[in-house]
Amino acid sequence: MLTRRIIPCLDVIRGRVTKGVRFRNNVDLGDPVEIARRYYEDGCDELVVYDITASAEGRPTDLDMVARVARAVRIPFAVGGGIADVADMARALEAGAEKISVNSLAVRRPGIIREGAHAFGSQCVVLGMDPVRTDDRAACPSGYEITIRGFRERTGRDAVEWARQAVDLGAGEIVVNSVDADGTRQGYDLTITRLIAEAVPVPVVASGGAGCAEHLRAAFVEGKADAAIVAGILHTGLTTIERLKRELVEMGVPVRVET
Repeated sequence: MLTRRIIPCLDVIRGRVTKGVRFRNNVDLGDPVEIARRYYEDGCDELVVYDITASAEGRPTDLDMVARVARAVRIPFAVGGGIADVADMARALEAGAEKISVNSLAVRRPGIIREGAHAFGSQCVVLGMDPVRTDDRAACPSGYEITIRGFRERTGRDAVEWARQAVDLGAGEIVVNSVDADGTRQGYDLTITRLIAEAVPVPVVASGGAGCAEHLRAAFVEGKADAAIVAGILHTGLTTIERLKRELVEMGVPVRVET
């Protein structure tokens, strides 16, 4: 089994890290640069920074914040939110991000994936997806439908088919953020994570629902994920990166540890 990655996610609103359940009832958790530095020093493998209100507010990603995070850490990190075109991607990469995450934009304009992959390489283009369970198997044979705009809008698009299409267009990684599990701390949705991992040849990242190390183990083993995003359990001090990795090693899951 390849080494699995643990990736803290920083959802940022107006320059502050926030956390809620399904993007609601958000609370202020602090400065993104300081939090990024703390997780880096604790041994996280990568980071994800989402400027979650940028698109809704019609503004680009906070590039000053991206640059400050880049100066604070020495690990890869992805940026999402406020990306409208390849020029926005270029500016975020120039500010210090290594990857660009596209979600609603890619659903509305799939060509952005191809454009980004052509300009910067597939390794720089991450597809974020927010699937929700559905009973409409005619439209969504996998049983999961893609939502956009922060879970607010259903698309009628099958999650597994969209993953395949995105990879064909050039996406180099897929983050599967379960609408049903997001923020619940009851565990990742292993079914959709596994369905997508088995359907595409690129790394798949489980997201939404982490509550303990066992949930990460299940995502890696049963869900076949290459990496797992964690947020609330770190932000609230319930656990740490170092502790999660120690527990995963005891469970037989290979993770990168400091020697």
